[in-house]
Amino acid sequence: MTDLDLAFLPATEMAAKVAAGMVSPVELVENSLERIEEVNGSVNAFCFTWDQQARVAAAEAAEAVVRGDELGPLHGVPIALKDTTPTAGERTTLGSYAFEYSVPVVDAVITRKLRAAGAIVVGKTTTPEFAHTLVTESPLWGITRNPWDLQRTTGGSSGGSAAAVATGCVPLAEGSDMGGSVRIPAAWCGVVGLKPGLGRIPMDVLPGLFDTISHHGPLARSVADARLFLRATQGPDEADILSQPVPLDLGGPPLADMSGKRVAMSIDLGCWAVDPAIEAAVRAAAGALADAGAIVTEVNPGFFGDEEHAWNKLWGVFMAAYYGHLVAGFGDRMTPEVLALIEDGNATSAVEYKRIEFIRTRMWNQMRPILADNEVLLCPTMATGPLEASMTGKRIPGHMEGEWYHSPDMTAVWNMISPCPAISIPCGLDNGGLPIGAQLIGRRWRSDALLDIAEVLEAVVDPIGHPSNL
Repeated sequence: MTDLDLAFLPATEMAAKVAAGMVSPVELVENSLERIEEVNGSVNAFCFTWDQQARVAAAEAAEAVVRGDELGPLHGVPIALKDTTPTAGERTTLGSYAFEYSVPVVDAVITRKLRAAGAIVVGKTTTPEFAHTLVTESPLWGITRNPWDLQRTTGGSSGGSAAAVATGCVPLAEGSDMGGSVRIPAAWCGVVGLKPGLGRIPMDVLPGLFDTISHHGPLARSVADARLFLRATQGPDEADILSQPVPLDLGGPPLADMSGKRVAMSIDLGCWAVDPAIEAAVRAAAGALADAGAIVTEVNPGFFGDEEHAWNKLWGVFMAAYYGHLVAGFGDRMTPEVLALIEDGNATSAVEYKRIEFIRTRMWNQMRPILADNEVLLCPTMATGPLEASMTGKRIPGHMEGEWYHSPDMTAVWNMISPCPAISIPCGLDNGGLPIGAQLIGRRWRSDALLDIAEVLEAVVDPIGHPSNL
């Protein structure tokens, strides 16, 4: 049987225990593989596990400890990679029949950096086709289920990674975030999810290097674990021309208290319809920060809903440009929503696409004074609880009803001003016992300052524990 205490140990503690000789990488990896075997049939977090390779790497990591070698910050820690991230010599399918047998010849930068830090990759996690949506189900690998309620989705597109962390399979899993794909499943699965500022973690996995909405980020057990992941993976790296040239100092002491720190709060961002239980949890989180010394001010960013519609236009063009050529050969086996996105992208004119920059500029001009006066903005990560596990053909696009905008996620808008980092932290459970996420948005490229405040927030809200039905 899996040692659950070991399975739910944070990555920071795992790495410290390995370095001190208190636990072996072999023990950690075996426990991870056993836990995957126990739960994956129920949640479908992993599409591949690399048992043999992981065991070999664990044995080598254990020998390095015995020899007294210099150890990386993640030495011996089992992790998972999303099945959109290239791994040399191992399949990377993007959840699609179009890439069912695709085997990259080189690692992505983030893969290389995690391995260089000593992490041991135990497998690849499930994703919807081409990471296209907020529900993790793909024609190739099927439905990924929320460990808190198997009838609900994990969220997406890094849903497999979130489920892997939430169930104790690994303490850290890599994800990608183009419209909330790290933060959405983090919120709905009750873990931490970080979207760093644009270019903080080098992104070389896309056909185009000049994309401005895409980020790698961790699904993590704690904010400290997310910090450790960022420390191991941040750039710069010449493979990504947009990678930030100066790395952050992420090794300093934690923020002592929130005295004098200014926090802006918005429940609805100006227009979002938010579930009352989620509003109550986020307001309680704001109150806890105030009790810790923060100066909390309610603000209105003045969003209208057209921000998410503009993001959807960007996303359709993204899909059409990168994957539209595959429709002729694989369209009959593609997700219907992917085909619809590609169709929308093909129908978008160059002028219409360029004009989206006007909306992004307006958003920045609205947020700029808020972030000038405040360290962070606090808002919900998701406006609703988790959707059904299978939503193919059932999703309703975000839309206005009266004065309120109805859409599950409050994340894609922050990819529109992508230099600003964002993080989701568990802040309670709804009336159905499902996790709620609080989202913090920081000043541009200041993931370090965002993580400082996120650690305080994590410390002052009550922990939600782990799903107990698996």
